[in-house]
Amino acid sequence: MSFLEEMRKAGRQLDALPPDPWRKIIAHAIDGVEAMSTVALLDLVGARPTTSNARRLAAIMRDLKFIPIQSRRLLPGGFRDTVTRGWARPLRGVKVERQGAAATRINEKKGPRHVF
Repeated sequence: MSFLEEMRKAGRQLDALPPDPWRKIIAHAIDGVEAMSTVALLDLVGARPTTSNARRLAAIMRDLKFIPIQSRRLLPGGFRDTVTRGWARPLRGVKVERQGAAATRINEKKGPRHVF
């Protein structure tokens, strides 16, 4: 390997972000789970339910191919006003298109859009 190739490789390693320590804990915890609330996941990693922690969790969950949901079923005895946010595995495949810093989700199967 030439000197320039070694320098480029070292530069790529420095530019790469270190892996998030939460990722390993969360990936192990959601193995075989279909849906889980954001608060439960934050409790699992021992973090307070703040906006910054939820955004950090969101990046990890999107990377693990989960989709955000809003559900009454994630809370025990959930009824009417008890709505919680969480994450679920998609029923069908989701393709992610990256444009700059924002990510847009597009379903693989697009059907006619109905407005009611």
